[in-house]
Amino acid sequence: MMSLPFYQKLHQHYDRSYRSKDLSATMSQYQQEKKSSAIYTHGSTAYSSRSSAAHRQESAAFSQASAASYQHQASRASEFALSSAVSNKAASAYDYGYSHGLTDSSLMLDYSSKLSPQTKRAKKSLLSGEEKENLPSGYMVPIFSGRQVHVSGITDTEEQRIKEAAAYIAQRNLLASEEGVTASKQSSVSKQSMSTLHQEEAFEKKSRKVAIREKAEHLSLKKTLEETEAFHKKLNEDNLLHAPEFVIKPRSHTVWEKENVKLHCSVAGWPAPRLTWYKNQVPINVQAHPGKYIIESRYGMHTLEINACDFEDTAQYRASAMNAKGELSAYASVVVKRYKGEFDDTRFHSGASTLPLSFAVTPYGYASRFEIHFDDKFEVSFGREGETLSLGCRVVITPEIKHFQPEIQWYRNGAPISPSKWVQTHWSGDRATLTFSHLNKEDEGLYTVRAQMGEYYEQYSAYVFVRDADAEIEGAPASPLDVVCLDANKDYIIITWKQPAVDGGSPILGYFIDKCEVGTDSWSQCNDIPVKFARFPVTGLIEGRSYIFRVRAVNKAGIGLPSRVSEPVAALDPAEKARLKSRPSAPWTGQIIVTEEEPTEGVVPGPPTDLSVIEATQSYVVLSWKPPRQRGHEGILYFVEKCDAGTENWQRVNTELPVKSPRFALFDLAEGKSYRFRVRCSNSAGVGEPSEATEVTVVGDKLDIPKPPSNIIPSRNTDTSVVVTWEEPKDAKELVGYYIESSIVGSGKWEPCNNNPVKGTRFTCHGLKTGQSYIFRVRAVNAAGLSEYSHDSEAIEVKAAIAPPSPPCDITCLESFRDSMVLGWKQPDKTGGAEITGYYVNYREVIDGVPGRWREANIKAVSDEAYKISNLKENMVYQFQVAAMNIAGLGVPSAISASFKCEEWTIAVPGPPHSLKCSEVRKTSLVLQWKPPIHSGRTPVTGYFVDIKEASAREDRWRGLNEAALKHTYLKVQGLKEGESYVFRVRAINQAGVGKPSDLAGPVVAETRPGTKEVVVSVDDNGIISLNFECDQMAPSSEFTWSKDYVPTEDSPRLEVESKGNKTKMTFKDLGTEDLGIYSCDVTDTDGIASSYLIDEEELKRLLALSQEHKFPTVPVKSELAVEILEKGQVRFWMQAEKLSANAKVNYIFNEKEIFEGPKYKMHIDRNTGIIEMFMEKLQDEDEGTYTFQVQDGRATGHSTLVLIGDVYKKLQKEAEFQRQEWIRKQGPHFAEYLSWEVTGECNVLLKCKVANIKKETSIIWYKDDREISVDEKHDFKDGICTLLITEFSKKDAGIYEVVLKDDRGKDKSRLKLVDEAFKELMTEVCKTIALSATDLKIQSTAEGIRLYSFVTYYVDDLKVNWSHNGTPIKYSDRVKSGVTGEQIWLQINEPTPNDKGKYVMELFDGKTGHQKMVDLSGQAYDEAFAEFQRLKQAAIAEKNRARVVGGLPDVVTIQEGKALNLTCIVWGDPTPEVSWLKNEKLLASDEHCNLRFEAGKTAYFTISGVRTSDSGKYGLVVKNKYGSEISDFTVSVFIPEEEARSVAEEPQKGTKKAK
Repeated sequence: MMSLPFYQKLHQHYDRSYRSKDLSATMSQYQQEKKSSAIYTHGSTAYSSRSSAAHRQESAAFSQASAASYQHQASRASEFALSSAVSNKAASAYDYGYSHGLTDSSLMLDYSSKLSPQTKRAKKSLLSGEEKENLPSGYMVPIFSGRQVHVSGITDTEEQRIKEAAAYIAQRNLLASEEGVTASKQSSVSKQSMSTLHQEEAFEKKSRKVAIREKAEHLSLKKTLEETEAFHKKLNEDNLLHAPEFVIKPRSHTVWEKENVKLHCSVAGWPAPRLTWYKNQVPINVQAHPGKYIIESRYGMHTLEINACDFEDTAQYRASAMNAKGELSAYASVVVKRYKGEFDDTRFHSGASTLPLSFAVTPYGYASRFEIHFDDKFEVSFGREGETLSLGCRVVITPEIKHFQPEIQWYRNGAPISPSKWVQTHWSGDRATLTFSHLNKEDEGLYTVRAQMGEYYEQYSAYVFVRDADAEIEGAPASPLDVVCLDANKDYIIITWKQPAVDGGSPILGYFIDKCEVGTDSWSQCNDIPVKFARFPVTGLIEGRSYIFRVRAVNKAGIGLPSRVSEPVAALDPAEKARLKSRPSAPWTGQIIVTEEEPTEGVVPGPPTDLSVIEATQSYVVLSWKPPRQRGHEGILYFVEKCDAGTENWQRVNTELPVKSPRFALFDLAEGKSYRFRVRCSNSAGVGEPSEATEVTVVGDKLDIPKPPSNIIPSRNTDTSVVVTWEEPKDAKELVGYYIESSIVGSGKWEPCNNNPVKGTRFTCHGLKTGQSYIFRVRAVNAAGLSEYSHDSEAIEVKAAIAPPSPPCDITCLESFRDSMVLGWKQPDKTGGAEITGYYVNYREVIDGVPGRWREANIKAVSDEAYKISNLKENMVYQFQVAAMNIAGLGVPSAISASFKCEEWTIAVPGPPHSLKCSEVRKTSLVLQWKPPIHSGRTPVTGYFVDIKEASAREDRWRGLNEAALKHTYLKVQGLKEGESYVFRVRAINQAGVGKPSDLAGPVVAETRPGTKEVVVSVDDNGIISLNFECDQMAPSSEFTWSKDYVPTEDSPRLEVESKGNKTKMTFKDLGTEDLGIYSCDVTDTDGIASSYLIDEEELKRLLALSQEHKFPTVPVKSELAVEILEKGQVRFWMQAEKLSANAKVNYIFNEKEIFEGPKYKMHIDRNTGIIEMFMEKLQDEDEGTYTFQVQDGRATGHSTLVLIGDVYKKLQKEAEFQRQEWIRKQGPHFAEYLSWEVTGECNVLLKCKVANIKKETSIIWYKDDREISVDEKHDFKDGICTLLITEFSKKDAGIYEVVLKDDRGKDKSRLKLVDEAFKELMTEVCKTIALSATDLKIQSTAEGIRLYSFVTYYVDDLKVNWSHNGTPIKYSDRVKSGVTGEQIWLQINEPTPNDKGKYVMELFDGKTGHQKMVDLSGQAYDEAFAEFQRLKQAAIAEKNRARVVGGLPDVVTIQEGKALNLTCIVWGDPTPEVSWLKNEKLLASDEHCNLRFEAGKTAYFTISGVRTSDSGKYGLVVKNKYGSEISDFTVSVFIPEEEARSVAEEPQKGTKKAK
């Protein structure tokens, strides 16, 4: 197989198995020819790994060598020849394009053959296998990274990278552009194929002209490599990015209920897009619906599976793919159908599901008109940035149509709200909810909920205010809002925002704009200098990447919190965005047909047109223009030039960074100066002519800050809101809105009424305090800034605008006579902002069910909620109406009552109580009050029974609250469930029995409303006790009503009531037992605001004690009088009061006589801390006695006494003297810490002390038992620590140690006794440290048995060692021994047996604690140790009985020739060894000359009767038995005497002479 570049190996086109048989044969022939050729190439020239020049030489050589072969194989190799030609053309196109700076569109190649018969093919990738699995199907990873490299030359690696980039760009154009995939060029395939064959046939007849042309092309290509460095600088990696593209879009489905459905899609793009699934524009949360949704991404295929589909799953689903280049969505619908007859009614009553109106039958056939009401409505709400908030209301529809639910839509300022990460909507079946997960100022506005049933709809609105979050820096401005991205281009985006209402107390100096690339968390600041204009162009963006932005305001206090981030925006040309969105998505066809265009000469672009200044501020100027008509086929860049007005000195502004977009922002211009501008275009062919210059532009804000609004008029609205209107400022341009501020008259403090600019000239300011007078002012806002404040409005008191009251309700008959009836009713829910002055009653007769005309029952208004109507007809049936009236007029009449018959009541039981009222409503309790019945029956009423039930419960769920009848007309109901709604009724009882129940009171929800306040008891400085109450929700006509046991106390002589504004106080003149009871305060004309306070006997005692304390106050004491000794022996007397005023005085008393400040006494009072002090230098005998501090602070007094007599005083005096001496001692060298000992980790004893106030001359001397200890090194006192190290501490080191510090200022010493118990304690610590240093027990086999051992740092006799076996102490014997050798503690077991198996424990006892080490000598450990013991034992026996030479043989024997040599040696061995002799490592046998003997198995004899020189040599005695052998070597040296040696030497010389 031919070698391939790594990025081609994933292509199946290059796999041998992929080709047809004919093509495989051609490839085989090609490989054989290539091996025989002189040059070896790597596939196509476009992907060569060697240099361009070398490659072309190889290609040429190969072509010449194989031309003849091609001619012979033309019939079989036509397919390969065609492919080779195409590859060569591709290489030429790539190199030519890069050498001439052509754009991507210029590099179009002509592959006239089918690259692949398959439908799809694998794309080349640089990713790992795991990363490939996560890529979308059909996705191609770019090969070239586009990085910039600056080098002096070009290398083979760089050339390869350039060619890879060219290949990628060419293929990208093929894959991304629909123009590259066409079938129009099929006819050219056969023509080019024939042309290629003819060229090969005429190859050998190449003319000289052709050769010259090829050489010129070779030189041109070589020049290409030299010019690549300049091309590197123009490359941009972002050109390789491309937006997401759906290869396979999700398909819509219609399924039956309870079936599963899968949505599939495949998406391509670079970088890899991130895909998110949405249902009706809401992201699908898999965790929130476990088992419902399954989202998978495998091998580039994305899947959303919906399990067990139901009607809720009928929706539009969206697959959103996003990367740095942009976002693309694909939609699919899922419709869930149900089998006929299987309609589940329970789903519609449970609130779990809703049906759209289009399902089945519309509701128009069921009701001619729907009435829609909102209950439990959300009111005006206030939140803070970052908090959560929920708005909701209950929707009631009449008539109720089964199976149909309303369509609920929420609006903010009239615009529909879509669910997002900031806001979510919910419909539970009867309640609509809007939830803010994270409030922002952008969420402020008027919120409307609309419920629609067919053609009918109703809506309800309320305002939501969002206050600024607390600033991180005090005084910093609030965050801007509504950050929006406009006019996005390739490298230029305009950011706009709205200025905040709160500047932190100082003017805003400007704004910082931050950007963050989508997918990262890294924010970077776009401007170094704050900009004041609320619009800023951000430049320097990377084309194709998506960004989000935020804005921060800055003033002199610092930088405020950032705004909410903008929506993501991609840095793309608008035309490119439109092209990406309109690009069709089609699956891969498996075939690419490419045409090759001849490179044309570059065209210099013309000048841009329509150049103008679209925006000018103090900080920047923005230019806009249109691209030139004459621009060629490649991209263009822009250069901006400027010149001062009146000159022609043009300067290029963007020399380093060419502009890609037809927009540009110029910074660093001089404010107030005039400029002209022009733009040039540039491409690879050159720089074009400039555009026409702009008109003279003065740098400065074209948009002026608006003037302040005028004619500010406030008007009343409710008891907490005011409507403010104003007139728009004249000549205002591009107004964003208005900010309104309010201030309580006289406070001087202004508060914002809105944090999101409002449009229009009318606004309702909510959240104001009832009864307070406010003034208002308004500012206008545009991009240039905020206007000055308008003139303050006139003051207005916050109270509700007056209106007639609402209708009364619950009309009932309280008593009936023959010709009259007594009616009762409940007062209206709303009084209209004024006190109700009376009621008017109307009645009419009802005869046979037909009502007559209405008649007036009273001409003068009735003040009570009950009225007796006279002059009626007996046994006649009547109906009644009641209308309430206030100063605004008569309200709407009530609903018509039930029909009542006028007849004499003869019943003995009492009638129903009336005027039930719930007050003091809290989350677990409330107070129910009522009035006695009008008809008491035959006997007086003796008591009352109160019943309760949940508002939603059935009638049979009533239950009584009291078993015994109540004597009074009130009851505090406790034990309620928070949030539950209740109703109540009351029945009266007399001697005849229990009467009819009253009308219902309620429903009342058990909850503590926000702002609820309670009655507070207080005691003033004069001891006067009062009850206080405050209400912030009073109406203008509201009044406070005090009651005792719920009976008004208006005329009580023991109480005094004072009310002012929203506060009231009831004062007790002389609180006593007759004042015991429940005191309540009700606020009229409110929604039941009330509170009570119980004064029982225990509370009475507490209040009287507190009153007495306030009448005769004492100075509270935090710390009683105490004494302490200071450093120099001074004595400090001190006490501390809780607090002292500036007028506090102290008298100092000693033994009942006042003492004053002088030489002996120093006094001091710290009124801030309440500390009172007195100092004495020294305690003398006459200072013994009693000390008292008397404190007077205004009317309050206090004192504290300290007695210093007898032993207490003597001990204090002694301590003071000791501290004085200590201070004197510390004036010279002294010990900060006295001598102590420490046992080191090495088991040594370290004596140490800490010294202070030393100098160079200070000496330190150590002593033991009064004998000086010589120390090798002199201590330098650098760390203030002196030490003496005692190694291997033992009994000999016991004694008394002393260290002495001394210099000319004095001396100090410290002693440490290490004897008796102190020595034992130290030895215990030493033994403990030694024991802790012991190593784990090890097992060692010896020739005698098994040894267990452990090492310690060192051993002392005080350390007790005990051994135990299987929990039993070991009894030592000759076989089992224990001992210590050096630092080794061991246990020797000789001749071990199986009984010796088990756990062995070594205990080291340090005198207090035992430290154990354990080893298990059993199982494999024992077997291995025993086997080793046997081996060593046998080795010892063998060593003992081995044959050996005990002694007798010398190492060297020097002997005279002719002498006798006798050697004797002792040999030992068991059994008796065999003996043999060696000479020069050869066996020596005994003979007459050399006698060798071995006698008695012990002695070996070596005898030479007369040695000769030939006997010299190396001898050895070899002894051997079954246990081993040994050789004992010795050397025999035979010498000739000197005289004989000389004569011997001369004889040869004489012989020589004779011979001559």
